[in-house]
Amino acid sequence: MATTLSLLAISLGARGQALGDAVTQAPTLGAHTLLTHSEGMGVSPAVTEPIDTQAVGSSFIVLNGGYVKNANAPTDSYGNRWKRVGRGAEFNGYGGAFNVTAYVAIAGKGGDGHTVRIDKSGYPEGEISVPFIEVTHAGVLKDVAQNYPAPGLVLTSDSVTTTGPATLVAVWWGDAGIKRMTARPDDGFTVIDSYLTLPDNSGVQCAVAVRQVASAGTYRVSWVGSPIQGAILWLFAFQSK
Repeated sequence: MATTLSLLAISLGARGQALGDAVTQAPTLGAHTLLTHSEGMGVSPAVTEPIDTQAVGSSFIVLNGGYVKNANAPTDSYGNRWKRVGRGAEFNGYGGAFNVTAYVAIAGKGGDGHTVRIDKSGYPEGEISVPFIEVTHAGVLKDVAQNYPAPGLVLTSDSVTTTGPATLVAVWWGDAGIKRMTARPDDGFTVIDSYLTLPDNSGVQCAVAVRQVASAGTYRVSWVGSPIQGAILWLFAFQSK
């Protein structure tokens, strides 16, 4: 009997260690997509393409860039609770008609065919861009930065600070009426989604980039853009705990 109990204790201890390792696994980029509607061609609701996300353990980001009259919070097909982060940033030069808002669902639910929906209650036909990004093994949004640099060749975000391994997600939103744009991040970031070549009827310029960092530190990202314009910049830092 004592031997049996000892074996059971060893088994449970090993299982507990495995579960602990899973919980503390470093975050990483999961599934992602970018929904775009060009000007005059939109519909309501705006619904992203379905992606397959993790059932548990992931956090999610959604940004809504477009008309202020369509700046509604997201809902999703797994009923997550979305919290707005930062402040809504209005694009310069459009009389307050356009802005970007950001939302996160921390330690959310997911699964096959995961979609996000934005109800475009004010102007269904209007242009909109909606990045939807999963970060797996992410239990904490450790830090977030938002800024709006003046037009320049290089636009640098404000910084975020981490206390351990993290997934950094950067989002660039160009503010000029430019139909053919390049936006390239430095500092180890890689673009995963973008909408930089616009149709003649226009759209909301957007690019999403990600970087994995292995240790605590303070990080930022600089974007090299051409032609020169201003851009609203976001930077998110997710950790496992």
